Amino acid sequence: MNAIVKTKAEAAASVPVARPAAAPGPAPLPKPSRLMPVLARVAPPLLVLAVLLVLWEVAASGPGATLPPPSRVWADAHDLIVDPFYDRGGLDKGLFWHLLASLQRVAMGFTLSAVVGVALGMLIGTSAFAMRGLDPIFQVLRTVPPLAWLPLSLAAFREAQPSAIFVIFITAVWPVIINTAVGVRNVPQDYRNVAAVIQLRGFGYFARIVMPAAAPYIFTGLRIGIGLSWLAIIAAEMLIGGVGIGFFVWDAWNSSNLSDIIVALIYVGLVGFMLDRLVALAGHIVTRGTAAS
Repeated sequence: MNAIVKTKAEAAASVPVARPAAAPGPAPLPKPSRLMPVLARVAPPLLVLAVLLVLWEVAASGPGATLPPPSRVWADAHDLIVDPFYDRGGLDKGLFWHLLASLQRVAMGFTLSAVVGVALGMLIGTSAFAMRGLDPIFQVLRTVPPLAWLPLSLAAFREAQPSAIFVIFITAVWPVIINTAVGVRNVPQDYRNVAAVIQLRGFGYFARIVMPAAAPYIFTGLRIGIGLSWLAIIAAEMLIGGVGIGFFVWDAWNSSNLSDIIVALIYVGLVGFMLDRLVALAGHIVTRGTAAS
């Protein structure tokens, strides 16, 4: 009897016990798509651009419209758009060569304004005497419109190229001076105290304390300056002539080529945007992200 009971107990023990199934865990979250952030940034401006083009097409297609619609601009300036690199000699060049000539003038004038502006801004920011002596003069001169300097520059240099470069310089130098001076005056007192403790003076003080602290302000002035430089060269080239995008726009106006003017203005806006982005990127790299972008 005991053997029979033992055998039944062993048989019962050998039968696997059914256990409740474990509840399924939460489904893994889908990996974020790398395309979505790009679409989030690109789609809105493309949508707005498409709406503006449609509105422009409708508004400029009426019988009393004075500006060409986008479809007519494409038809009239098709060769200018698809082949900006042609060069038939003289002033008959594609937009690339006109933009390149303008950019060369801007590069020279803006470089001069950056060097002079930073140097004068450092002087004004560190010297109270220089601040009292130069600031009123700068505040008066910076209100003079850029093209008002062109007759004087032509009289002084007697050539179009240096005159245009001077107009760019005198236009862009003021925001660089002002922002640099503000940056120098806003160097934290803790930095000055550390420099005094370690007896850091002269060039070392400027290189290790002042310049890093004022760099965000300096690049803000440079961004304003590059935008003003691009505005000034377009206006100046309309008057001095020669190869340049400003002269191209004025020559197209004299020839009643409104479509060419519209295409040129689009190129001008795109180049100006890229110049601003380049200076902002340089500021972001130099200041390690502390400069506004």
